[in-house]
Amino acid sequence: MKPYFPSAMLLLLIVYLGVQALTGERGLLSGGERDAMLLRREAQLAQILEQRRDLEIRVRYLRTDSLSRDLLEERARAVLGFADPRDYVIHVSAPAATEGPTPAA
Repeated sequence: MKPYFPSAMLLLLIVYLGVQALTGERGLLSGGERDAMLLRREAQLAQILEQRRDLEIRVRYLRTDSLSRDLLEERARAVLGFADPRDYVIHVSAPAATEGPTPAA
């Protein structure tokens, strides 16, 4: 039994590495999952870049050299909670929080 022990351990190691090469996180058979994750991340990146462009435009309009009076007034009303007497104000209640466990993301 003694001379077969190193050979058996080597065989088990080769089998383990072979299975991982096929089915592991970066294995040959998990290419579809990686492609799907890449598409999700690219869509997320596009959304974040669009939000950034929008914020950059808003910041540009709030600078002193190109101050947009309308944007400044809109932000002041939103932050302070004021409304012009000529505005129509529609109060929308926030949806009630559901009770119970929230699903894990």
